[in-house]
Amino acid sequence: MEPLLSVRDLRTHFHTDAGVVKAVDGVSFDVLPGEVFGVVGESGSGKSVTTMTIMGLLPQPPAKVESGEILWKGRNLLKLHDEELRKIRGGEIAMIFQDPMTSLNPVFTIGQQVGEMIRLHADASKTDARERAIEMLKLVGIPRPERRVDEYPHEFSGGMRQRAMIAMAISCNPDLLIADEPSTALDVTIQAQVLDVLERIQEETNTAILLITHDLGVVAGMADRVMVMYAGGQVEMADIDTIFYNPHHPYTLGLLASLPRLDEREALRLHPIRGQPPSLIHVPPGCAFHPRCEFARLPEPCQTEVPEFREINGGEHRAACHFAEEAAQLTPDDFRRMAEKA
Repeated sequence: MEPLLSVRDLRTHFHTDAGVVKAVDGVSFDVLPGEVFGVVGESGSGKSVTTMTIMGLLPQPPAKVESGEILWKGRNLLKLHDEELRKIRGGEIAMIFQDPMTSLNPVFTIGQQVGEMIRLHADASKTDARERAIEMLKLVGIPRPERRVDEYPHEFSGGMRQRAMIAMAISCNPDLLIADEPSTALDVTIQAQVLDVLERIQEETNTAILLITHDLGVVAGMADRVMVMYAGGQVEMADIDTIFYNPHHPYTLGLLASLPRLDEREALRLHPIRGQPPSLIHVPPGCAFHPRCEFARLPEPCQTEVPEFREINGGEHRAACHFAEEAAQLTPDDFRRMAEKA
């Protein structure tokens, strides 16, 4: 199957007074039609910058795409003029942002903002756009959409604002929906409702979803394939079952070991990954994860050689670790026990 979106060796850096921030440094992945592709990692790993680069929303300067390609249906988005990119952005590729309160304009009604997207990309009249906006609000589960369409963002709850953002994003039937941490800052019940809306829309419209999150529980229930990012790079990529049941990178193991398990009899303490993510101005030499890694062999090779993002067992599973096969022998529970003894 031909991918809708192909990202190849993408490098997005920020040139600041303090130095060059390598926010995205050599990331490659494909998103296939109709699939949910998850991107996970701690805050600051480069997830959101990757999506903002795809959408062409980063201010340049200070941002600069140093190298790489972003192929959308065979066209390189990085080489398109603003007018051409604007037709694709919102129409063929839509995005749900992290914080709907800062993404929605407080002086326009919800209906005006959803309708503007429809009028811009579907060439609809003002009346038709309003009717379509009501239809979209109803689709995402907002009660009494005929009345709520004329209300302002501050009159909506956090969960309803996020639903309105989803309604705006899907109003033009995009082929790809980028969801940048859509459940952030919402309570658990509302998170579940928002994710249910996304799942239902994906099933009904067969829209591909690029799901950005730091919550492994979210990707477990939605994603088909997952890419794990750390310090601006990719450290592991595989289908969802492989990531959860046969991870090959110590960082992925660490993320899983920090999650509570309700199905285990033995009560093991949660083990957070030690230390903090590195500065993207001063990324550690060799493997960027080695200062926090339980498997690191110092100084060689972990501190001196950048591990290759390589195939595991000749399949689609890839990992960037010198000792990937050794890490694969452990489960997250084994990892916890080993960390407790250390």
